[in-house]
Amino acid sequence: MGLKELILREDILSMEYLKKTEFTGCCQGMRYRLEGVNGEDGEKKLRCTVWPEPFNFFMTPQEEKECVECAFEEEGVVEAVAWMNKKLSEEKDRWEHAGDHWDGYQ
Repeated sequence: MGLKELILREDILSMEYLKKTEFTGCCQGMRYRLEGVNGEDGEKKLRCTVWPEPFNFFMTPQEEKECVECAFEEEGVVEAVAWMNKKLSEEKDRWEHAGDHWDGYQ
C-alpha cells in the first residue's frame, strides 16, 4: 500500500476532541468510528469500529462491524490507526467491493 492508501494519525482529530464526541471517517470503502467508552474494568477506553460502506454506523448491521478497544490516550489512537490499516490490508477485497451491496441491505 502507498501512503495515500493508509489512514494516518493526523487524519484523526485530537484527544481533546475525542474526549467530547466520536470521530468518523472512511478510507477505500472502509468506514471507521473512534469513541470513548467505559471498559469492563471501569476505565475509559478508545473503541475503534470498522465496517464496509455504504451505510453509516447506525444503519449498518451489527454483524458487519468489527471493534477493538485501546487505551484512551495518544498511544491508543496510534494503536487504533495501526489496527485499521491492518484491516485495510488484510481485507482489501471486502472494502473494494463494499459498494456492490447497496441493494442487499434492508
